[in-house]
Amino acid sequence: MAKITAAEVNKLRKATGAGMMDCKKALVEAEGDFDAAIELLRKKGQKVAAKRADRDSSEGAAIAQVNGDNTKGVIISLNCETDFVAKNDDFIKLANDFADMALNYSSKEELLKADYKGITVEEKLTEQTGVIGEKIEIGAFKTLEAPFVGSYIHAGNKIAVLTGLSKNVEGAEEAAKNVSMQAAAMNPVALNEEGVDQATIDKEIEIAKDTLREEGKPENMLDKIAQGKLQRFFKDNTLVHQAYIKDNKQSVAEYVKSVDSDLEVVGFERVALG
Repeated sequence: MAKITAAEVNKLRKATGAGMMDCKKALVEAEGDFDAAIELLRKKGQKVAAKRADRDSSEGAAIAQVNGDNTKGVIISLNCETDFVAKNDDFIKLANDFADMALNYSSKEELLKADYKGITVEEKLTEQTGVIGEKIEIGAFKTLEAPFVGSYIHAGNKIAVLTGLSKNVEGAEEAAKNVSMQAAAMNPVALNEEGVDQATIDKEIEIAKDTLREEGKPENMLDKIAQGKLQRFFKDNTLVHQAYIKDNKQSVAEYVKSVDSDLEVVGFERVALG
């Protein structure tokens, strides 16, 4: 049997993130062959991944990253099964690594095929499933491009938001962060009324009419009153029309215009976990 040194075990641990005992067992089984030991650990990961494929992975870390000139942002979530793993420093670092990479791709499928330290992201996820013993996967993948893109990550990496603004002006970074915080806290259904899908509009009108009938309102008045309630729904649930949380005397759109008279919110993306 090959003699396995502590230095060899430590080298394998650093390369894979696996536990010391798992690394030693793999090296012993591989008779000291480093590459073969890595392959054994990956196969272990594949077995664990297969066993846990149907597990719920609703915990994890949602990470927003923006490129150097603030014209593109991305949010990815690295999902796992338990909050305990989600809070692990190595897990969060891996999520940040993948988010940095994601700025260069337009889809989750492209990211999964991308190279991460000599293996694909998909292979790294399988490897880490074996190391951690939980289902690990990329969940959300959202991108946003605009003249200025800013971001916000809520404490604990549970909510990440991107906000796109119409211009890169003085104060744009703070404005984008504040609007992102608004979206994180208030969870708007769309940017504005044009972004609300017809199914949601029809449902809100129907709910309003049913409520009005129960209140005894005459049938010939229902449409007009329901339309009024729909406008209230838009005000409460679309980002630019919501009352700004730091000053509810103005809307989000009005707050942004206070930074620059021509400034507008042109898009946002929000990912929440848990």
